[in-house]
Amino acid sequence: MAATLTKNCFRALCVTAALGLATAAQAAVIVYTATLSGPNESPPNASPGTGSATVTIDTTANTMRVQANFSGLTSGTTASHIHAATTTPLTGTAGVATTLPTFTNFPLGVTSGTYDNTFDLLTAGSYNPAFVTANGGTPATAEAALLAALAQGRAYLNIHTTNFGSGEIRGFLTAVPEPGSWMMMLIGFGAIGMVIRRRKGSPARLESCRL
Repeated sequence: MAATLTKNCFRALCVTAALGLATAAQAAVIVYTATLSGPNESPPNASPGTGSATVTIDTTANTMRVQANFSGLTSGTTASHIHAATTTPLTGTAGVATTLPTFTNFPLGVTSGTYDNTFDLLTAGSYNPAFVTANGGTPATAEAALLAALAQGRAYLNIHTTNFGSGEIRGFLTAVPEPGSWMMMLIGFGAIGMVIRRRKGSPARLESCRL
């Protein structure tokens, strides 16, 4: 009897954890962040410039909001883009995925600044034409390719300057789990650990686990 109850507890808690993972996977809004720096470039450079970026994807509205701030660059900005997809997550280089010659209304000719703009991911103008051609030939297939690269850690935001034409500061974009999903997963996995420990105990302790 005790063994059966323990198995039922374990299964229920596994379902709780799985639901947390499913909630995160199916979220309509996915947030990615990056820390921008010279050492993050490939090859690395010694720029004193720093920055951060937040990319918010709304998979229902098919939009991408790009927010960035930067300071301390050695020369004026010339362009900024998201590059994708690198061969290996979190390393390497890739071609420009987003609009050319730079993000719409990105501040140019400055060494510090902020940026905030939302792109329609079903509009061809949101992408580098070469990226669209290489990924199915339509904005919809380009969107799928970009979202896959982001989810896999194979996309980075790059800020180019006069002194560093290939990029002065950059950072790979990584997902930020939703608070609710984090909480559900932590509760689920923590409870599973508790049940596993109890299974090693006496039958009397196992009796305490109830659904």
